[in-house]
Amino acid sequence: MYNKSTKDPVVAAVTAGLGAGAVACFSVSQGQNVFVAIGVTAFATAVALIIDRLFFN
Repeated sequence: MYNKSTKDPVVAAVTAGLGAGAVACFSVSQGQNVFVAIGVTAFATAVALIIDRLFFN
């Protein structure tokens, strides 16, 4: 009948944050502003969580 999701949103947030953070870390090492990299990481994590919630539940 109703299949309740067992996915943990914290795990999804950490996974998305680590992936985006790795790319941002490389960008900072190449000369990008740290605050821009943090903003990009936060935005990418938020978008990944929204997509995960909407399409994969």
